[in-house]
Amino acid sequence: MDDPGSAHAYGPEVVCSIAQEELADYVQAARRINESGADVIIVQHEYGIFGGPAGALLLKLLDRVDAPVVVTLHTVLENPNAEQRSVIEALARRAFKLIVMAEKGVEILQAVHGIGGDQVAIVPHGVPDRPFLPTQTLKPAFGFDGHRVLLTFGLLSPNKGIETMIRALPRIVAAHPDVLYVILGATHPHLVAREGEAYRDSLASLAAELGVSEHVRFIDGFLDQERLLDYLQATDVYVTPYLSPTQITSGTLSYAVALGKPVVSTPYWHAAELLADGIGRLVPFEDVDGFAAAISDLLDQPALIEQMSEAAYAIGRTMTWDNLARAYLRICADAVTRRPVRLARPAATAVRTHDVHPPKLDAIERMSDGCGMLQHSIFSVPDRDHGYCVDDNCRALMLMHRIDGPIERADELARIYASFVQHAWNGDKGRFRNFMAFDRGWLEDEGSEDSFGRSLWTIGATVAEARHQDLRQWGLHLFNQVAPHSLALMSPRTWAFALLGAEAVLEAHPDHAVALRLVEEFSDRLWRRLRLGRREGWIWFEAVLAYDNARLPEALMLGGRRLGNKVMLDDATAAFEWLDGQQTNAAGQFRAVGTDSFWRAYEAPLPFDQQPLEAWATVDAALVAHDITGDARWLETARRAYAWYLGDNDLGLPMATPADGGCYDGLMSNRVNLNQGAESILAYQFACAAMTRAAARNRTGGQDAPTKFGSIIPQIRAPR
Repeated sequence: MDDPGSAHAYGPEVVCSIAQEELADYVQAARRINESGADVIIVQHEYGIFGGPAGALLLKLLDRVDAPVVVTLHTVLENPNAEQRSVIEALARRAFKLIVMAEKGVEILQAVHGIGGDQVAIVPHGVPDRPFLPTQTLKPAFGFDGHRVLLTFGLLSPNKGIETMIRALPRIVAAHPDVLYVILGATHPHLVAREGEAYRDSLASLAAELGVSEHVRFIDGFLDQERLLDYLQATDVYVTPYLSPTQITSGTLSYAVALGKPVVSTPYWHAAELLADGIGRLVPFEDVDGFAAAISDLLDQPALIEQMSEAAYAIGRTMTWDNLARAYLRICADAVTRRPVRLARPAATAVRTHDVHPPKLDAIERMSDGCGMLQHSIFSVPDRDHGYCVDDNCRALMLMHRIDGPIERADELARIYASFVQHAWNGDKGRFRNFMAFDRGWLEDEGSEDSFGRSLWTIGATVAEARHQDLRQWGLHLFNQVAPHSLALMSPRTWAFALLGAEAVLEAHPDHAVALRLVEEFSDRLWRRLRLGRREGWIWFEAVLAYDNARLPEALMLGGRRLGNKVMLDDATAAFEWLDGQQTNAAGQFRAVGTDSFWRAYEAPLPFDQQPLEAWATVDAALVAHDITGDARWLETARRAYAWYLGDNDLGLPMATPADGGCYDGLMSNRVNLNQGAESILAYQFACAAMTRAAARNRTGGQDAPTKFGSIIPQIRAPR
């Protein structure tokens, strides 16, 4: 791993390096790992190593590798933020086994993340195996003759609590004038980058102020392991005055114990566990007098130091690298024999016909309760840890209007989802809340612009499509409250969502002045963005492709039709035609713009990870384009996007489970993400609803159909 702006001269054993924030490097590393034929992948996870929010870019690598994954967690947090929680839980879903180095790690994973049982193993931090030697043997090599040595080593940073030890030195030196406190290690490179050696200088100034400079020795630099171990063996008492209790593992502490050093430490988690067997003393955090008393007491009792040294050395023998290696080999061998589940790739010669599957409520009901629809699942099991969001409940409400059976149950669910949307509206802020915990507490006062736009779209669709008049009245009442606030939206996608909602209101109430104002305003904004964003070979609203792409031209096509502006309509259709080309692979199949592509300015999209949301948006936009233009090519676009769910995609793997109406979360570079979250299920069901209605109207020759489906490829058939 290379930090931003840095590069290293690695040895020949390093075959691939990753620039911390470069997504393409993670993708390339995954490809190299797959090509290597590795049996298992071991990840040493620590915050700050990997790029993205809380190191999320690591997941982009792990989602692309074939081999099973074992993750060692060097830090486990009691109070992770939302991003840290998301990354750890995603790692847990991907990993065969999580390894922690202390019992406390097991407790936290269970209590905070609900991760436990066989998925978590304890393997103590590995240590070198060296003969037990008297400290005096190596002291002359470092000029420590005549001193009793206290040592702290590791990267120098303020969280190490070294100030506490320096402040304790005057009392220690008064009783033991031969004491020398050695502070061994380079300053942390991130600290050096920010402020140079100001922290080290401040420690030296503190020692001078207290009159103990002659009893403090700084040894700056990175040492090879053998030299480091020599220093440790010349030490009488090892000291770790860390300031935070949340350190779950300390390699420096493990090394000190392995070489038979008595330890005086604050009670951070690893120290509290490792020193419980009488090989050290624990002192409260930042307790200067406590450190002075504990160290002086040990130095007064040479026999006790010898006893503690022998006990520490004996414990260290259980932690040596060969013991660690055997533990890892057992875990990895088990991982290899129980490789991750993969969907089987159909034979290349298999003949497949794709029916249009009618929408089903099974998978939606599985993800719903009396509060609303849950966001995520682990495989097909709802994951309560992530609660609910208004985005998914909006989509679910809109889908209920388009479900043709069982109508009674769909209407019951519609009221649950409508209640969630109503509760999400924060009139004081003029915004929708988005995320709700499973205990039904909101996690924010206002959500994203996207959640606002999607909510307005759903409310408008309810006004136009709900089967019951009372729901339509509720929708219109809420639309009238919400709509004026939408003019402050800044994102083109939110303009599109709001435009779709306003257009739906106009279908039911053609004279609705506010809805017409929104259609005029957001059509103009989108059209101006399209004209500004176009360049040679790039006919799009922005310099980048991202998510829900087809919604932009869909909304502008509807706006152009509503306003009778043919030039606007032609420009919108041209943008959708360009997008259709970007979303077609060499075999003529639909290829969703992969999440790897997001925010890459003026660059062709990358193929993975492909999300179900994109196929649904394309189905809708294509049927709108056919309805407006009468061009049969858009029926083929809709067919290809729908067939993506059923296996006509880059990997030939089905994304949907038609029997229960479920849908997997993403098409990765070599597999399907087998989790089935709300967004994915709803996207597939929307596509089913749209294609079913289009095919049925084609069969009956209905003139109100959004498509006539006369030229649709015969492989797509309406169910009998």
